[in-house]
Amino acid sequence: MAQLNHSRQRSEILDYLKGTKEHPTASTIYAEVRKIDPKISLGTVYRNLTLLEANGMIRKLSVNSQPDRFDYDVNPHYHLCCTRCQKVVDLDIEPLIDIDSIAEAVSGATIRSHDCTFYGICNQCCGAAPLETGK
Repeated sequence: MAQLNHSRQRSEILDYLKGTKEHPTASTIYAEVRKIDPKISLGTVYRNLTLLEANGMIRKLSVNSQPDRFDYDVNPHYHLCCTRCQKVVDLDIEPLIDIDSIAEAVSGATIRSHDCTFYGICNQCCGAAPLETGK
């Protein structure tokens, strides 16, 4: 992991991600950061998201055939993707750490991490109370 030089635009992107519980797309991040820095380009946002993700500072989520989403929380955790509204939320459950060693035993590979996204219909789309994630 290379040390990143300071970049005002990268800091603005990181600050936006730090301040949201949403899992925004690059386009959403661009629209929001542009309110602060009208000269930022979509290409700059994509380049910085790629750098931040490659350096482990953010997490990229690829969900279904949707555009990639980004998460400031890089700690192991799971997500729920609503198949109706496409919203992605954090689930407040402990990650299954033992599953890594089970996968190693079955595959013979060295497992470094795992990712899990649940798909279903969120409480808001079901008409229930909003989902509390605790994060």
